[in-house]
Amino acid sequence: MNTVKNRLKPIAWMALLLLVVAAAAYGFQHWRTPDGSTYLTETVSRGEIAETVSANGTLDPVALVSIGTQVSGTAVAVHADFNDTVEQGQVLLELDPAAYEARVRQTRAALESAVASRELAQSNEKRSQDLFEKGYIPRQELDQARQVLKSAVAQVEQARAQMADADVDLRNSIIRSPISGVVVARTVEVGQTVAASFQTPELFKIAGDLRRMLIHTTFAEADVGRIQPDMEARFTVDAYPDREFAGKVRQVRLNPTVNQNVVTYDVVVDVDNPDLSLLPGMTAYVNVVLSRSENALRVPNSALRYQPADAQAAKVGDVRTREARLPKVYVLRGGQRMTVTVEPGRSDGRYTEVASQELQAGDEVIVGDRTASANPQSQRPMRMRMF
Repeated sequence: MNTVKNRLKPIAWMALLLLVVAAAAYGFQHWRTPDGSTYLTETVSRGEIAETVSANGTLDPVALVSIGTQVSGTAVAVHADFNDTVEQGQVLLELDPAAYEARVRQTRAALESAVASRELAQSNEKRSQDLFEKGYIPRQELDQARQVLKSAVAQVEQARAQMADADVDLRNSIIRSPISGVVVARTVEVGQTVAASFQTPELFKIAGDLRRMLIHTTFAEADVGRIQPDMEARFTVDAYPDREFAGKVRQVRLNPTVNQNVVTYDVVVDVDNPDLSLLPGMTAYVNVVLSRSENALRVPNSALRYQPADAQAAKVGDVRTREARLPKVYVLRGGQRMTVTVEPGRSDGRYTEVASQELQAGDEVIVGDRTASANPQSQRPMRMRMF
């Protein structure tokens, strides 16, 4: 028995010591402030408040042209590659022209034959006219000569049209850029057979001047009514997370998109890209600025949400007057907590513009309780292991 008692004595003393330390810490917290909490505060300041609406979008060139071919053939030379800068009219691709050159020669020969037939028909018609006037041939033979001449003239026009068509096909075997810009896609290689069909194959994609771009973004119907052309827009991209870019709303398109009963509208934003840092296809996180205050008295939104425990209890059974319904912030002055009623205005999601004669820049507003924001593990009751 004595041995057991001797073993329990150190354990009992240790348990007693832990209880004393816990009681001292608990008493110290309550001694520091009357309500047992230490406040977290932020300073009231003046600054810009911009009310915005947000959406994601995609950066696109102002002009993006898909280039195909109107004729079939084998690629014999490719003159443009990815990221190349090209000028309008510059040669991008050459197809084997042999078949089209042969067709041009064939149609030229057919035209020359048709011209010769027309000249012969003209001579015959003139001779028939002279003989008819002298009474040597009947009217019917003159009419036949005139009909042959008209047919010969029509054949010449047909041969000219066929030759022009062959010339167009020959010219189309050399594919040129319709605009000045940058090659963003190429799908053809030397030796590849290109087949023109009902749907023109896409051989190149050329983006217009990338120093000006567009963002196509979609806004919910609840926000789109407040967005107007020429409004300022700000956006970021994943490639430059610490950099903010500027833009301007160009257009709110009237064609809605409905997806799972959610209605959205396409909003187009103009973007300047002088250093070419923005690339087509980048995801843009856009904020359209609806309104702005340059020197607003502002408080953190967390200050408007903060409610001390005693204030929450006082609400029960209160008659809510207009003044009582206005938001309140709690200010620390001289170590004392004071209640200040404010009228909120614009909000940017972090700060809210307020109007109040009792609040000024530099005041410390309460945004939370330090004990409430501490690690939840520290708020649990201490448990002692029983040996």
